Amino acid sequence: MGSWSGTRRVRDGIGAVCVAVACLLVPLGVLAGWAAYGLADTGRYVRAVTPLADDPAVREAVADAVGDEVVRELERRTAGDATVGPFVRDAIESFTRTDAFRTAWEAGNRALHDAVLHALRDGTPSGGPVTVDLAPVIAQVRQRLEADDMPYAHRIPVAHTEIPVVRAEDVAGLRQGYRLLDAAALWLPLTAAALAVTGVAVAASRRRTLTAAGLGTALGGALLALAVAAGRRLTLADLPDDVHRPAAGAVYDALTATLRTASWLLLAVGAAVALTCWLTSRSALRRGRPAPSAPPTATPAPAGART
Repeated sequence: MGSWSGTRRVRDGIGAVCVAVACLLVPLGVLAGWAAYGLADTGRYVRAVTPLADDPAVREAVADAVGDEVVRELERRTAGDATVGPFVRDAIESFTRTDAFRTAWEAGNRALHDAVLHALRDGTPSGGPVTVDLAPVIAQVRQRLEADDMPYAHRIPVAHTEIPVVRAEDVAGLRQGYRLLDAAALWLPLTAAALAVTGVAVAASRRRTLTAAGLGTALGGALLALAVAAGRRLTLADLPDDVHRPAAGAVYDALTATLRTASWLLLAVGAAVALTCWLTSRSALRRGRPAPSAPPTATPAPAGART
């Protein structure tokens, strides 16, 4: 009897360790999968950021950035004529509410993502920063301004403008991180699933171990949701002062929407598994209890009996 009890404790201990490690790997695997298959996929990235073209904060940030650059270039080419500034800014703000801006926004983000992804996947050493050519976007802006009969619009240069988006000293580190995430996105979910199945199969108290696995998965989903919220706060806090924070927040929310959905899905599925196991265990306990026996009744004495 003692040997059997000791074996059960060992099996339950091994199952608990396997399930605990699996629950730890689940949110990490989701995070790695989101980075490797969500952010690193150009189509998914473009679909995520395309609706931001209708976001007022993003339109304001783009109008400010493009307007400052265009006004600066026009003033340089027109010997400091500052009268064109308000007209240019009004025209650019109007441009951000057109279908042409949505097309330019999608094209610019696709070019940006392709440039970054090419740098991360390129095996050759890079000696310079990652850049993106904004000439197509500037060309569409100029066409819009010329259509509105804006003075000096024809003088806006549409030369190939290489804008750095990743510094040269950061390329190597980002490339290594991308390769690590690419491998982790495949192996972390597989390892977590294998450990969870092994833990439940080895444990003597399988229902209890499965309940713990559900609770651990729900806890991992909750922690992942908190990490996304904390990451948003830290990301916006570390931005330079000249960055439009509402627009940056909108971009962060768009890119992490899938991650937030996955975290709540983990929370819901884990809680459902734990609750189902708990309810079935209580039902099994009720069925296993013996029915209460009826109290013995006194047998009436024979009619002719004497005490």
